[in-house]
Order: sequence, then C-alpha cells, then structure tokens
Amino acid sequence: MVVLTLATSVTISVIAIAFGTLFWGMAIGDFTSILTVMVSTLSLGLLITLITVKFSFISFKNSLDPDTIVYPAISTVADIVITFLYIGVLHLYFSGGFGEWALIIFGLINVFLVLIIVPRNLREKEFIRIIKESLPTMLLVAFMVNITGTILKGISNLVSGRKEIYTVYPAIIDMMGDVGLVIGTAATTKLALGMLTPTFSSIKNHAKNIFSAWAASLMLFVVLGILSIAVNGIFSLQALSNLLVLLLISNIISFVSLVFLSYAISLLTFKRGLDPDNFVIPVGSSLADVITTIALFVALLLIM
Repeated sequence: MVVLTLATSVTISVIAIAFGTLFWGMAIGDFTSILTVMVSTLSLGLLITLITVKFSFISFKNSLDPDTIVYPAISTVADIVITFLYIGVLHLYFSGGFGEWALIIFGLINVFLVLIIVPRNLREKEFIRIIKESLPTMLLVAFMVNITGTILKGISNLVSGRKEIYTVYPAIIDMMGDVGLVIGTAATTKLALGMLTPTFSSIKNHAKNIFSAWAASLMLFVVLGILSIAVNGIFSLQALSNLLVLLLISNIISFVSLVFLSYAISLLTFKRGLDPDNFVIPVGSSLADVITTIALFVALLLIM
C-alpha cells in the first residue's frame, strides 16, 4: 500500500498536469504543487487502511455480506475521510511557511519508506503480484479521475450559482459507485462460486442484485435531492422538482451504463484470474465517478 500510494500520487499528478495544461489553463510549473499535495493527501490516506481492516473484522464477526454492505460502506467512509484530509492538506499548503515545508517533509518520508520497502520485497511473490496487478489499475484510475475533474469543470460552467447541485454531487457519485460495487463484486463472488457462468448472457441470472441496487439508488437519490434543497434553504416546489428530475435522469443514464460495464469488468477479472480486490473495486468505483459525472452533464444539457 505504501509503494502503490506513492506510485498513484505521481501518476495522478503527471496526468493532472497534462489535463491541466490542455483544458484548465495550468502551467507546467504547477506540477510541483500538485505532486506535493497529492503525495501528502494519499499518504495520510493510508490511515483509511486501519479503518478498513477494523471494519472488515467487525463485519466478519457479524456475518455481514461484504458485497452488499462492507465494500460500499468502506468506500463511502474512505470518500469522507480523504475529503477532509485533502481539505487539511490544502489549508497547510496555502498557509505557506511551516505548513508547506511540513507537507514536503511528509512526502519525503513516504519516498524514504518506499526505498526501504522495495529492495526488501523484490523476491516476495505476493508483493510482486499485487504490484503488477495494481499498477496498471492505478494508471487507469488516475486517467479516469482526471476525466471526471475535467467534466466537472464543464458542469460548473453550466450550473453557475446553483448550490443545490454542488451539494448533492459528491453524494450521488459516491452512491452510484456503491451501486457499481454491489453489482460488480456480487457478480465476481457468484462467478467464483459457480453460481454464474462466465458469459455476458448470464447477466439475466444477476437481475435480482441489479434491480435491488437500482431501487435503493432511486430512493436515495430522491432523499438526497430533498436534503440538498433543505440544506441550501431553497424552499420551492419548482426548485425541488427541477432538481429531482435532473437527478432521476442522471440516475437512469448512469445506472444503465454501470450495469453493463461493471458486469463486463467482473467477467474480465474472472477470466484473467485477477484478484478482484485489486481490479474490480478500484476500477469500478472510479468508473462510476466518471459515468455519473457524464450522466449529470448530459442531464443538464437535456433540461436546461
């Protein structure tokens, strides 16, 4: 995790500066700032590992289904924790002086740890296997999160001052990420147990999980819309109906796309003999962010 965290930080920073210079008007000189913030944030994010392990033990002792409860719950907690860490890192970085130097030192500690860990584990088969499986995944994830950010910039240009959309956005991308995880990880488990055949036509035997996840997401999208309106003090039936229509269109577009892509990823993982923890979960979650952001953008274009 320490090695992958540093590799992911560098990869995301490189792709971010490429996207930034092409679409966001950034300069190459901003790379140092991006790298410092990314390495510090994701290194602190290793604390999430402790939360994940503890929650996994609790769920195992209570016989909770990892596909429908554990993975989505951990994903949501991780999103919340990393967001607060990111805000804290940004605050330290822009405060300058000691704060900025503290982040640089923290990043160098991560580099130092990697230089110690890698030589000691080069002959460990499990270590090499995880690195080989995870690095291409991290590259794909880094690319997708920058696509998400670019599309979000386009959404910002469309919605301008509509705070209710900004408020609900993080919740809906997390929600659809959970939907993708429920579909994808449950399919992977069924494939491993022989309950599904490794063909795309077997998706019909996965219909119960698929439609249960969709029904839950539809209900929660309505709740999220109402909460967003209430939080922003926009007590208007028209504002509520406009937001709910936007969210429901986004939900349908993103759900249909996620069903087929999540199932396809599960089939690919199973057929290639890959570890689903290193592929299905990170790719599925990041893919959901991209798809949901695109769906929201398309829905805005349709109704505005």
